[in-house]
Amino acid sequence: MGRGPVLPRFCSLLTMYSWPCLGSGLSWEPRSRTVEQVHLRCTEGSLEWLYPARALRVVLEPNLSSTRHTTVCIKPASDFQGASIYVERAGQLHLVVSEAEAARLRHVSCFSAHTPQRVALFLQASPQRDISRRTASFQYELLNNQSTAGPDFQKMALVEAMCRPCDNMELLLAICSSDFVVRGSIRNVSHDPENHMSQVEVSGQKVYRQKNRIFRQDEATGEWRGPIKTLLQCKVKKGAGDFLFTGNEHFGEAWLGCAPRFKDFSSIYQTARERGTNPCEFQFS
Repeated sequence: MGRGPVLPRFCSLLTMYSWPCLGSGLSWEPRSRTVEQVHLRCTEGSLEWLYPARALRVVLEPNLSSTRHTTVCIKPASDFQGASIYVERAGQLHLVVSEAEAARLRHVSCFSAHTPQRVALFLQASPQRDISRRTASFQYELLNNQSTAGPDFQKMALVEAMCRPCDNMELLLAICSSDFVVRGSIRNVSHDPENHMSQVEVSGQKVYRQKNRIFRQDEATGEWRGPIKTLLQCKVKKGAGDFLFTGNEHFGEAWLGCAPRFKDFSSIYQTARERGTNPCEFQFS
C-alpha cells in the first residue's frame, strides 16, 4: 500500500477556497517512521484524517504570495478524535487543540501566524490499543487582519461585530467587501450567555450577495431566512424596521458587521454616488 495518507483536491486560484482533503492513517507502511506531509494552498478549507496513526504535518501555504495572512483559526469537528493539533514555530511545537479539549469544548482557536506565507501544523496521533474508527477532522481559515490575533474566536468576531453604529464610509465599504449583503427585518433574537453570543433570525426581502447558502428562500412565500451571529455584549434587540445586514462568514456561520436601516443607507449611498465617492456600485433592484 502507498504511504501517502492524504489525497488533496486543489482549489481555484480565483476563489481560494479548498475542497476537503481526505486521508487515512491505515495507508502507511507498518514499519515506516516517516512523518507524512501535505500542503494545503487555499486560504480556507478542511482536512479529515481517518484512523490517525503516528503523525501528520500539514503546511498551510496559500497560492497568492502577495497576501499576508496574520491569523490562523481552527475549528475541530464535533466528533474530533484520535489526535492533538500543534503549531510549529522555530522548530518547536506548541499545543493548539488537545484531543480531550476538542471533544469537550468544540470551539474555534485562533493564533498568530509568525510566518504569514507558510504555517505548519503538526497532528500527533494519540496512542490506542484497538483499530476502532477515529477521525481527526477540522476546518481552518487564514485571515488577513493583524488586530484579530488572539487565543479564541470571540476576539476575531469582536473586531467585525463592532457593537457600535458604522460611520458612512464603513457602510459604503461594507456593501463592497462583505461576504453577505441582505435586506430584511429581524424576526427574533436569542441569547447564549454561556458562550457570550447572540443570534439574530433574519427575514429577508432581497439577498444581494452571499458566499454560501446561509440564507435560504422559502419556495412558497419567496421570503429569505437565515441566522446571523454577533456578540452578546452588542446587546442586539428585536425591533421593527427594514435593515441592510452585512458581515462576513466564518466556518459556515454569518457574523454581523454593519446593519443600517435601509432608508438611511439609501440616502448615504445616493449622496456618495452623486459626489462620485462611492467605492463600488450597488444595485438596489
